[in-house]
Amino acid sequence: MSATRLLVLGVVHICGVAHGYQVRRELESWNADKWANVQPGSIYHALKRMAAEGLLEQVESEGARGPDRIGYRITEDGKRYFDELLQAMLGEVRDDYSGVGLAAAVAFFPMLSRDRAISLLKFRVTQLKGQQANLEVMLRHGTEWGQPEHVGELYRMWLAQTNASLTWAAELIDRLRAGEYVMADDSESSFGTATTTTL
Repeated sequence: MSATRLLVLGVVHICGVAHGYQVRRELESWNADKWANVQPGSIYHALKRMAAEGLLEQVESEGARGPDRIGYRITEDGKRYFDELLQAMLGEVRDDYSGVGLAAAVAFFPMLSRDRAISLLKFRVTQLKGQQANLEVMLRHGTEWGQPEHVGELYRMWLAQTNASLTWAAELIDRLRAGEYVMADDSESSFGTATTTTL
Protein backbone atom coordinates (compact mmCIF):
# COMPACT_ATOMS: atom_id res chain seq x y z
CA MET A 1 0.00 0.00 0.00
CA SER A 2 1.27 3.43 -0.86
CA ALA A 3 0.79 6.50 1.29
CA THR A 4 1.70 8.60 -1.76
CA ARG A 5 -1.21 7.14 -3.72
CA LEU A 6 -3.60 7.87 -0.87
CA LEU A 7 -2.33 11.43 -0.48
CA VAL A 8 -2.39 12.25 -4.18
CA LEU A 9 -5.78 10.65 -4.76
CA GLY A 10 -7.18 12.36 -1.67
CA VAL A 11 -6.04 15.82 -2.76
CA VAL A 12 -7.58 15.36 -6.21
CA HIS A 13 -10.75 14.13 -4.48
CA ILE A 14 -11.09 17.22 -2.29
CA CYS A 15 -10.15 19.66 -5.09
CA GLY A 16 -12.57 18.23 -7.64
CA VAL A 17 -10.10 18.87 -10.46
CA ALA A 18 -6.39 19.34 -9.80
CA HIS A 19 -3.22 19.41 -11.86
CA GLY A 20 0.15 18.13 -10.69
CA TYR A 21 1.51 21.44 -9.46
CA GLN A 22 -1.61 22.08 -7.42
CA VAL A 23 -1.41 18.62 -5.81
CA ARG A 24 2.25 19.27 -5.04
CA ARG A 25 1.54 22.68 -3.46
CA GLU A 26 -1.29 21.26 -1.38
CA LEU A 27 0.83 18.39 -0.04
CA GLU A 28 3.75 20.73 0.65
CA SER A 29 1.39 22.95 2.66
CA TRP A 30 0.79 19.87 4.85
CA ASN A 31 4.58 19.20 5.02
CA ALA A 32 3.93 15.79 3.45
CA ASP A 33 7.22 16.14 1.58
CA LYS A 34 8.87 15.72 5.01
CA TRP A 35 6.73 13.29 7.00
CA ALA A 36 5.68 11.11 4.04
CA ASN A 37 8.69 11.79 1.79
CA VAL A 38 6.32 12.72 -1.04
CA GLN A 39 8.54 14.22 -3.73
CA PRO A 40 7.42 16.06 -6.90
CA GLY A 41 8.44 13.18 -9.16
CA SER A 42 6.40 10.69 -7.17
CA ILE A 43 3.34 12.97 -7.33
CA TYR A 44 3.46 13.25 -11.14
CA HIS A 45 4.18 9.53 -11.47
CA ALA A 46 1.22 8.68 -9.20
CA LEU A 47 -1.12 10.94 -11.19
CA LYS A 48 -0.14 9.36 -14.52
CA ARG A 49 -0.20 5.83 -13.13
CA MET A 50 -3.61 6.22 -11.48
CA ALA A 51 -5.00 7.80 -14.67
CA ALA A 52 -3.75 4.76 -16.60
CA GLU A 53 -5.45 2.51 -14.02
CA GLY A 54 -8.77 4.34 -14.39
CA LEU A 55 -8.71 5.79 -10.86
CA LEU A 56 -8.32 9.32 -12.23
CA GLU A 57 -9.38 10.85 -15.52
CA GLN A 58 -7.52 13.58 -17.36
CA VAL A 59 -9.40 16.78 -18.12
CA GLU A 60 -8.31 19.91 -19.96
CA SER A 61 -7.88 22.98 -17.75
CA GLU A 62 -9.20 26.09 -19.48
CA GLY A 63 -6.66 28.86 -19.93
CA ALA A 64 -3.78 26.86 -18.44
CA ARG A 65 -0.51 26.38 -20.34
CA GLY A 66 2.19 23.73 -20.37
CA PRO A 67 1.92 20.73 -18.03
CA ASP A 68 -0.76 22.56 -16.02
CA ARG A 69 -3.21 22.28 -18.89
CA ILE A 70 -3.89 18.69 -17.85
CA GLY A 71 -5.99 18.38 -14.76
CA TYR A 72 -7.19 15.23 -13.05
CA ARG A 73 -10.58 14.27 -11.63
CA ILE A 74 -11.27 11.22 -9.50
CA THR A 75 -13.44 8.50 -11.07
CA GLU A 76 -16.02 6.32 -9.31
CA ASP A 77 -13.42 3.51 -9.25
CA GLY A 78 -10.96 6.00 -7.79
CA LYS A 79 -13.40 6.96 -5.04
CA ARG A 80 -13.88 3.29 -4.11
CA TYR A 81 -10.14 2.66 -4.16
CA PHE A 82 -9.47 5.79 -2.07
CA ASP A 83 -12.05 4.66 0.49
CA GLU A 84 -10.58 1.14 0.66
CA LEU A 85 -7.04 2.48 0.99
CA LEU A 86 -8.06 5.01 3.65
CA GLN A 87 -9.84 2.38 5.72
CA ALA A 88 -6.97 -0.12 5.41
CA MET A 89 -4.35 2.44 6.44
CA LEU A 90 -6.40 3.70 9.37
CA GLY A 91 -7.50 0.28 10.60
CA GLU A 92 -4.57 -2.06 9.92
CA VAL A 93 -1.38 -2.10 11.95
CA ARG A 94 1.65 -2.47 9.70
CA ASP A 95 4.86 -4.17 10.81
CA ASP A 96 7.25 -1.47 9.62
CA TYR A 97 6.75 0.91 12.61
CA SER A 98 7.23 3.90 10.27
CA GLY A 99 3.67 5.14 10.58
CA VAL A 100 3.67 6.86 7.18
CA GLY A 101 0.53 5.04 5.99
CA LEU A 102 -1.26 5.85 9.21
CA ALA A 103 -0.19 9.49 8.98
CA ALA A 104 -1.61 9.68 5.45
CA ALA A 105 -4.87 8.14 6.68
CA VAL A 106 -5.08 10.60 9.56
CA ALA A 107 -4.85 13.42 6.99
CA PHE A 108 -8.16 12.20 5.51
CA PHE A 109 -10.02 10.36 8.30
CA PRO A 110 -12.78 13.03 8.49
CA MET A 111 -13.88 11.78 5.06
CA LEU A 112 -15.24 8.70 6.86
CA SER A 113 -18.43 8.51 8.89
CA ARG A 114 -17.91 8.89 12.63
CA ASP A 115 -19.01 5.30 13.37
CA ARG A 116 -16.77 3.87 10.65
CA ALA A 117 -13.73 5.80 11.90
CA ILE A 118 -14.38 4.61 15.46
CA SER A 119 -14.81 1.01 14.28
CA LEU A 120 -11.53 1.10 12.34
CA LEU A 121 -9.69 2.63 15.29
CA LYS A 122 -11.10 -0.04 17.62
CA PHE A 123 -9.78 -2.68 15.21
CA ARG A 124 -6.39 -0.91 15.32
CA VAL A 125 -6.45 -0.98 19.14
CA THR A 126 -7.12 -4.73 19.14
CA GLN A 127 -4.15 -5.34 16.82
CA LEU A 128 -1.90 -3.04 18.85
CA LYS A 129 -2.75 -4.95 22.03
CA GLY A 130 -1.69 -8.17 20.30
CA GLN A 131 1.51 -6.50 19.12
CA GLN A 132 2.12 -5.22 22.66
CA ALA A 133 1.73 -8.73 24.12
CA ASN A 134 4.09 -10.23 21.50
CA LEU A 135 6.75 -7.60 22.16
CA GLU A 136 6.52 -8.14 25.92
CA VAL A 137 7.09 -11.88 25.39
CA MET A 138 10.06 -11.20 23.10
CA LEU A 139 11.53 -8.79 25.63
CA ARG A 140 11.21 -11.33 28.45
CA HIS A 141 12.41 -14.40 26.57
CA GLY A 142 14.54 -13.17 23.64
CA THR A 143 17.88 -14.06 25.19
CA GLU A 144 16.59 -17.53 26.10
CA TRP A 145 15.86 -18.01 22.41
CA GLY A 146 19.41 -17.15 21.41
CA GLN A 147 19.14 -13.44 20.67
CA PRO A 148 21.95 -11.12 21.79
CA GLU A 149 21.06 -9.17 24.94
CA HIS A 150 21.26 -5.76 23.23
CA VAL A 151 18.51 -6.76 20.78
CA GLY A 152 16.15 -6.23 23.70
CA GLU A 153 16.53 -2.50 23.07
CA LEU A 154 14.76 -2.95 19.75
CA TYR A 155 11.85 -4.59 21.54
CA ARG A 156 11.83 -1.81 24.16
CA MET A 157 11.77 0.84 21.43
CA TRP A 158 8.97 -0.93 19.51
CA LEU A 159 7.04 -1.52 22.72
CA ALA A 160 7.26 2.19 23.61
CA GLN A 161 6.00 3.07 20.12
CA THR A 162 3.18 0.54 20.40
CA ASN A 163 2.17 1.87 23.83
CA ALA A 164 2.14 5.44 22.49
CA SER A 165 0.06 4.33 19.48
CA LEU A 166 -2.40 2.58 21.78
CA THR A 167 -2.81 5.69 23.91
CA TRP A 168 -3.29 7.91 20.87
CA ALA A 169 -5.86 5.59 19.21
CA ALA A 170 -7.88 5.18 22.43
CA GLU A 171 -7.90 8.94 23.01
CA LEU A 172 -8.95 9.62 19.41
CA ILE A 173 -11.83 7.17 19.81
CA ASP A 174 -12.91 9.09 22.92
CA ARG A 175 -12.65 12.42 21.08
CA LEU A 176 -14.72 11.10 18.18
CA ARG A 177 -17.36 9.71 20.55
CA ALA A 178 -17.49 13.13 22.22
CA GLY A 179 -18.30 14.72 18.86
CA GLU A 180 -14.93 16.24 18.00
CA TYR A 181 -14.15 16.85 14.34
CA VAL A 182 -16.61 17.31 11.53
CA MET A 183 -16.99 13.92 9.88
CA ALA A 184 -18.43 12.90 6.50
CA ASP A 185 -21.85 12.07 7.93
CA ASP A 186 -22.21 15.28 9.94
CA SER A 187 -24.70 17.76 8.51
CA GLU A 188 -22.18 20.62 8.63
CA SER A 189 -19.46 18.55 6.96
CA SER A 190 -17.00 20.85 5.25
CA PHE A 191 -13.92 18.67 5.06
CA GLY A 192 -12.43 18.52 1.64
CA THR A 193 -11.54 22.12 0.92
CA ALA A 194 -8.02 22.48 -0.37
CA THR A 195 -5.81 25.12 1.23
CA THR A 196 -4.31 26.13 -2.12
CA THR A 197 -6.19 27.75 -4.96
CA THR A 198 -8.19 25.47 -7.20
CA LEU A 199 -8.21 25.63 -11.01
